[in-house]
Amino acid sequence: MPNLLFATNNTHKLREVQEIMGNDLQILSLKDVNLDVDIPETQETIEGNAVQKARFIHGITGLNCFADDTGLEIEALEGRPGVYSARYAGEGCSFDDNVTKILRELEGIENRKACFRCVICLIMDGAEQLFEGRIDGVITTEKEGADGFGYDPVFRPDGHRQTFAAMPAYLKNGISHRGRAIDKMVKWQKSKMAK
Repeated sequence: MPNLLFATNNTHKLREVQEIMGNDLQILSLKDVNLDVDIPETQETIEGNAVQKARFIHGITGLNCFADDTGLEIEALEGRPGVYSARYAGEGCSFDDNVTKILRELEGIENRKACFRCVICLIMDGAEQLFEGRIDGVITTEKEGADGFGYDPVFRPDGHRQTFAAMPAYLKNGISHRGRAIDKMVKWQKSKMAK
């Protein structure tokens, strides 16, 4: 399969995607193509950000590439933090700041239902394709686990006893929103190549 450039500066995402992909596709990082740029994400939706990021990097490099955007949507918070998940506690905030903010906002609230959504925009031979992955779960009352990143320490997927941060990577990657979106992208790629 052809190389694919992953339009991200997030090293956590890059490592996770490489683990999920395995040998299915060869992933190139921006570093691999000597590109050091700030990628804009100024859209109002997760889909919009994924498309904006992929188009931006494709416009610079001309390479087949993909970008993802992910959001945590919490029912009791009317879908927040959503598209603002990475910077929910403010510009320059840490993962920990974001987690602390949602735990504070959910204090005393019984409904802790949430979902993670990931949308991937793939630009292959100039054409765009979107793939979405979703997983439902709950927000725990305290952090659990030391792995993963972002909201992983407080997100427990339905049907599991551990948060994403407490799970081994292979288990999380097999069920996660990002894993599901990537699986759809890989299957689409394979079906296209089989024709």
